[in-house]
Amino acid sequence: MTVPVRPEGPIRVMAVDDHSLLRNALCELLNAEDDLEVVAQTDVSAQILELAVEHRVDVVLLDVEMPDHHAPTVVEELSSALPDLCVLILSMHDDPQLVQELMRRGARGYLHKTAHRETLLAAIRAIRGGDSHTIIAIPQSESRRSAFAPVPTGLSPREREVLTLVANALSNRQIAHRLGVAEGTVKRHLRNIFDKLGAVSRVDAVNKALDAHLIVRRPHLAEG
Repeated sequence: MTVPVRPEGPIRVMAVDDHSLLRNALCELLNAEDDLEVVAQTDVSAQILELAVEHRVDVVLLDVEMPDHHAPTVVEELSSALPDLCVLILSMHDDPQLVQELMRRGARGYLHKTAHRETLLAAIRAIRGGDSHTIIAIPQSESRRSAFAPVPTGLSPREREVLTLVANALSNRQIAHRLGVAEGTVKRHLRNIFDKLGAVSRVDAVNKALDAHLIVRRPHLAEG
């Protein structure tokens, strides 16, 4: 499928959800960000691909509970037709089998609808920025957490500094510039952080570090 050339500018987002109040609130939240723009929204599954092409969408926020579609099939169709399109799932479910199926079909991330605003924004920026790690943020009960999640170990001062900048949605290049180090050094710190926290993505690492009080959430830091 031929897709119109995307102009440079804000990340172009489409919101897909059959609950109009939630969808409108989501669009309002995203449009308040300088680097994000909601260019399309729909509650009809059959319109998703057409709108994605027409509006040169970068990221689709897809609700899996819509009654007129099978989410894994929709994800596979979008990924096949538009390989550069990033699909981020928003769901009230945390079924591991569903998560794995959607990831296998081509979704770039899976967020529970109770995720913090900062988590959603960071996830959108990360997947559009080329983060190769799958982004998953779902709540866990204490029993599941203790059974399956490793207990975070301490981070070095530099690792905390790097992860704090990640929490503020800075890219590896921006972090390297701010800290005066090579981008490869930042990537090495992130690999160590992921290993220590048992994290599968930047967003997952931030969430686990916040839960363990290893870093403190700070206001967004502008690049300078």
